[in-house]
Amino acid sequence: MSTFIIEGGHRLTGAIEPKGAKNEALQVISASILTEEEIRISNIPDILDIRNLIDLLISMGVTVTRHAKDEYSFKADHIDTDYIFSDEFVKKCARLRGSVLVVGPLLARFGKAYFAQPGGDKIGRRKIDTHISGLEALGASTTYDERKQAYLLSVPEGRHLTGRYMLLDEASVTGTANIIMAAALSEGETTIYNAACEPYIQQLCRMLQAMGAGIDGLGSNLLRISGRSSLHGATHRILPDMIEVGSFIGMAALTRSELTIKNVAYPELGIIPDSFKRLGIALERRNDDIFVPAQEHYEIETALDGSIMTIADAPWPGLTPDLLSVMLVVATQCRGSVLIHQKMFESRLFFVDRLIDMGAQIMLCDPHRAVVIGLDHKSPLRANRMLSPDIRAGIAMLLAAMSAKGTSEIGNIDQIDRGYEEIEQRLNAIGAKIIRHEN
Repeated sequence: MSTFIIEGGHRLTGAIEPKGAKNEALQVISASILTEEEIRISNIPDILDIRNLIDLLISMGVTVTRHAKDEYSFKADHIDTDYIFSDEFVKKCARLRGSVLVVGPLLARFGKAYFAQPGGDKIGRRKIDTHISGLEALGASTTYDERKQAYLLSVPEGRHLTGRYMLLDEASVTGTANIIMAAALSEGETTIYNAACEPYIQQLCRMLQAMGAGIDGLGSNLLRISGRSSLHGATHRILPDMIEVGSFIGMAALTRSELTIKNVAYPELGIIPDSFKRLGIALERRNDDIFVPAQEHYEIETALDGSIMTIADAPWPGLTPDLLSVMLVVATQCRGSVLIHQKMFESRLFFVDRLIDMGAQIMLCDPHRAVVIGLDHKSPLRANRMLSPDIRAGIAMLLAAMSAKGTSEIGNIDQIDRGYEEIEQRLNAIGAKIIRHEN
């Protein structure tokens, strides 16, 4: 298990650029299974979760060619059908959260697919009901394989998935993606109401359109997909990762640094910049860059009636839950108080115990809510030894350590590597002091 050794207290300077969006990459790479023709994708982040998904596709028989560090082509013209129904495949999928996204494409193309209970972050339960109920609505039947400990979705022999209207019980991003991909190879029209509409979903739809699918309603929660009997090849470029953008905004504030975040695809960031402004961060848009000036103090806004402000996650265009851990850490050094309400995952706030050990003033009300009392940098965070429980808590701990007095250690940084490419090299290039120690 690798460890980061972080010498805190250094101010940063210069510019940093986000890599491609992890969540979009997982979706569009999985969508390459829908056609026998070549799909070429650029701006793919070189991170653990993506490498694991690409390895999974290769084991399935997909021909993967790397053209550059961030550009690959995928050709799924010789899928090993024996392998995708094997015990080994199901076990491999169970170790990779992103494997859920191959279920829809495999079901649509081959009439059967195993749905293993996926691994990933330890942030609480992640229901798969939306995935399965949506695919069942398209005509699949579901049985549970006790030996494989996985669900088998299948279409009766001689029949195909068939489009229909469905109202999702939750606006699940991966659930919506799975249903869209399956619907793209179904007969007739599929209407999805209460669909997730994150930029990642919009990008998936744009790639499927380029492959020949008919999709209307991009950017809304009402999608109509006209299925096709086959799809063709296409090229696609992944957006910059909005979670990296938000992480870098928070990092600049915590270290009271002047920083430019380059090429952020600003129109796709939604409410993220304004959410950080509510913490008192005076960021500026400069064309497609974000400039964060050095500030000695950041004052948290209050509600119009003077009460403590609440920052909560919500389905897009609300605030993504992936940034609440970063915003919570930033708030510890602002002036004022804020209630952080993490609605979607019941274990994501438990890392605050480590921040309390560092001197932060946080009251964990329950698994979903924490009140942060900002110290306004008057009492700097203290160095600490920590373990990263998940990607987002891991990066939040890293930012806390960068602002702390002394030298901190963060173990289990494979979790951070799952979502952030070469993070210590990129941060050291702008003034951080981070050493990776391979245990």
